[in-house]
Amino acid sequence: QVQLVESGGGLVQPGGSLRLSCVASGSIFSIYTMRWFRQAPGKGREFVASISSGGGTNLSDSVKGRFSISRDNAKNTLYLQMNSLKAEDTAVYYCNAFYSTRQYWGQGTQVTVSS
Repeated sequence: QVQLVESGGGLVQPGGSLRLSCVASGSIFSIYTMRWFRQAPGKGREFVASISSGGGTNLSDSVKGRFSISRDNAKNTLYLQMNSLKAEDTAVYYCNAFYSTRQYWGQGTQVTVSS
């Protein structure tokens, strides 16, 4: 069992930056592939970025060049650095841990991009 707690969301102006964090507890963090998803109002949950246990990363085309994903296994923490934010990035951002048949979700953190 893995517990995930996201933080770092908030209100930011277009063009601004935010860094989301996700702290994991309850299991061996380093073995999990970690992912960020987001869900905008009235839309389905969308993949944003992933980082494997070995550190390989993957980003959706919509955020490539603006967002980056990283992890600190010593701190059991996943990060999402978001730069050049746009209004369409407004969503609830969820942290996800995935290993074999197991998958866990955090409660989400709201990101609102607005002037």
